[in-house]
Amino acid sequence: MRLEERLIREIPHLRRFARSLTRDAADADDLVQSVLERALGRLQLLRKPSSLRSWLFRITYNLHINERIRQRRVPIPMDPSDPALDLAVAPDQLEGLEAQGVVDALYLLPEDQRAAIILTAIEELSYKEAASVLDIPIGTLMSRLYRGRLRLRELTDGVDRGPTVLRRVK
Repeated sequence: MRLEERLIREIPHLRRFARSLTRDAADADDLVQSVLERALGRLQLLRKPSSLRSWLFRITYNLHINERIRQRRVPIPMDPSDPALDLAVAPDQLEGLEAQGVVDALYLLPEDQRAAIILTAIEELSYKEAASVLDIPIGTLMSRLYRGRLRLRELTDGVDRGPTVLRRVK
């Protein structure tokens, strides 16, 4: 499959990641457009074609951070009444309500922890790929994941669990 075709297949993943970073559909679309524009102009710089997704996520993250720095914006809390966040059908099951609670809690996390969780849990990148996307050491990524997951548990359960046992991840 040609590299351009593989790039097109990554657009839904890019849109989801951009949306999680920007919290706004229009800003996310603008970010994805900028990413695709930059990626198409620099495809020859991609060292390993197998790492296309990681490369695109890294461009997305870097462009987002650069834009945030440029605009010096204050983080805007997510508005739960935003119609773009409404589900197609209002959930009437407990699981649906719990899932929405997790999404709401996810947006209360600091941006660095939220990005780490989204890249590993939702986009299913390996720790090595996610660390590369965020341009941080793997240990820092694992620390952000731990703190983010712990905070998510606190926000969703309403219980401060205190320190938990760490396990070794290879």
